[in-house]
Amino acid sequence: MSYKAITQTIDLGDGRLVSIETGKLAKQADGSVVVRMGNTMLLATAVARPEAGENVDFMPLTVDYREMYAAAGRFPGGFFKREARPSDQEILISRLIDRALRPTFPDDFHAETQVLVYLISHDKELLPDCLAGLAASAAIAVSDIPFTSPISEVRVARIDGQFVINPYRKDLERADLDLLVAGNSNDVVMVEGEMKEVSEDVLLSALEFAHKAIKIQVSAQEELAAKVGKTKRSYVHEKHNEELKSRIYAYAYQRAYDIANEGNANKKVRSEKFKAIREEFVAGLTSEESAENPFLIKSYFHSVEKKAVRDCVLNERKRLDGRNLDEIRPIWAETDYLPSVHGSAVFTRGETQSLTTVTLGTKLDEQIIDGAVFEGKNRFLLHYNFPPFSTGEAKPMRGTGRREVGHGNLALRALKQVVPDGFNYAVRIVSDILESNGSSSMATVCAGSLAMYDAAIPLKSHVSGIAMGLISDEETGKYAILSDILGDEDHLGDMDFKVAGTRSGITACQMDIKVNGLSFEVLKEALEQAKRGRIHILDAMDSVQPKPRAEFKPFVPQIVTLVIPGEFIGLVIGPGGKHIQELQKSTNTVISLEDVDNKGVIEIAGSDPVGIQMAVDRIRLMTSVPEPGDRFMGVVKKITTFGAFVEILPKKEGLLHISEYAWEKTPDLAQVLKEGDSIEVQLLEVDDSTGKLRLSRRALLPKPEGWVAPEERGPRPEGRDGGRGDRPRPRRDY
Repeated sequence: MSYKAITQTIDLGDGRLVSIETGKLAKQADGSVVVRMGNTMLLATAVARPEAGENVDFMPLTVDYREMYAAAGRFPGGFFKREARPSDQEILISRLIDRALRPTFPDDFHAETQVLVYLISHDKELLPDCLAGLAASAAIAVSDIPFTSPISEVRVARIDGQFVINPYRKDLERADLDLLVAGNSNDVVMVEGEMKEVSEDVLLSALEFAHKAIKIQVSAQEELAAKVGKTKRSYVHEKHNEELKSRIYAYAYQRAYDIANEGNANKKVRSEKFKAIREEFVAGLTSEESAENPFLIKSYFHSVEKKAVRDCVLNERKRLDGRNLDEIRPIWAETDYLPSVHGSAVFTRGETQSLTTVTLGTKLDEQIIDGAVFEGKNRFLLHYNFPPFSTGEAKPMRGTGRREVGHGNLALRALKQVVPDGFNYAVRIVSDILESNGSSSMATVCAGSLAMYDAAIPLKSHVSGIAMGLISDEETGKYAILSDILGDEDHLGDMDFKVAGTRSGITACQMDIKVNGLSFEVLKEALEQAKRGRIHILDAMDSVQPKPRAEFKPFVPQIVTLVIPGEFIGLVIGPGGKHIQELQKSTNTVISLEDVDNKGVIEIAGSDPVGIQMAVDRIRLMTSVPEPGDRFMGVVKKITTFGAFVEILPKKEGLLHISEYAWEKTPDLAQVLKEGDSIEVQLLEVDDSTGKLRLSRRALLPKPEGWVAPEERGPRPEGRDGGRGDRPRPRRDY
């Protein structure tokens, strides 16, 4: 039995093609597609329940992206040898898809929907994340699940000064801008990426370039959906009571507007006042009315509160906490707060606070990455923690969630751009959010920068971050761009745009747009306003710690790097690691060694400078190349009948033949030397074929007066007249 697949092809404009195929795999899903570019293939499926759950007023969307190790021809690591919990990379890509898809569903569609994207074949030169959003959207487009418009995601990078869509992996190493951009046929809806201090104009140009490619991919999905010909399902997921809705609006709108116009900076006080309006209204209802419509009452009050706050901002040009639109909340910060850590800082902006630490380590502290797509090591880590008390809540601690992974990755992207090349420490930054009311990821950027200054990391400059918001009215054309948004403004607004960077330019950004029709002119205005806010925060940070510490704190491990010829790597390590283990133990250091391009790169770390220097000296001795004529103070290791073996360098021995001990004849070396004795010798010869060393003691002694060299023996005579040529030799059986 065979199935006829339906295929749509997209030309990226440079000869590379992307194909979308449906009708062949996973046909019991509501929608499924296979997206292919080169040898990279993604399978995406979409399934939605027939009906919504009771009293659900949101979109219960689940997006999971998974990378199959078989796709790259590899076994999973670990004991079980199978894919298990998602990696950070898989979580980050899942978030990228989710953030782009979520705004595209109808506001009144509340059926539980699941989108799964699998990497089923991996081309090592084509990163799959830039195709994942296209695959997910196409799976929904060919299904009967309601959808306002397909979306797509592309990677845009600036390589050698030119913008490239979905570049090859090897070329990304030269990029100074790397963004994943999602959008529909009219607007950009999601942005995430990192840059090497680029300007706002360059970022805008990159978004415009990416959007042109997105439009082509959206059009291809629409053509594919037309070929498939599925009709979108009908649904009724909301029930309304228009009379109750009108009563609540009449009762609550002006009251909520007045609270918003008060400008109270305390989140809890504002929340209690809004809650009191609802409780007063419910108190005036009959018991039958309040019992019949609790869900609708809560939903309508939320809608009224949202409209009142938004209208107040647009009309009064004033915000919930009383600030002007571009005003930054009060900032205070402190470095060197924790006495025993390598670097620390507290950064507080309004009701958002981060306590951040920096720990410096060696190569042995690097994170080993063993994914289906990415393998290698990571020397720069940032972990973000969001405990429930930061928002005044009591909730179970369930481990690291997607939010923590995503926020931490954004801060990491922002900070790693300013770490100087050649900094040979592993770095771990940990941000614990102690208070949260908006932009805790950007507080992490600021606290992380201050903590790295405190740890004496020679950063190029401070990095600060700011979260921007937008409130707009499509009917009136009014809009307000908000700097340093609150949590409420994020929830009620139309855009969440986080921008991090230095005085020279942007290092990372993340944007989610919740409405259609955001023009590039408004986006440009938001970027310019964000720049002013970023500089304001940098001024505050510079007033706390204007430059990195001159020296590491006393308890930070010192690291010395040596490079040795590749042929000495085995000598330094020793059989089974014996030599390097002995060296670490005797010098109280931690030593790591890597083979890089047939050279041994050695890192010696420790808190005692004397021990580090001892290790350096011994390794240099072990790897030095002795030359004939060099003099050494050696140690006798073994005595034989024909000479003594003397260690002249660590793990390097030479033969002191009995005839080279003195000018006079020495009958027995054991009578003048014993094992462990120190003896000065000179290197006479290095055998080129074997590397064996021939030593002499007598070459360092004055020649006795009248000394005559003994005559050299001639060849042995042959035959029975004293020779051994025809003498039968005893047979030895082994």
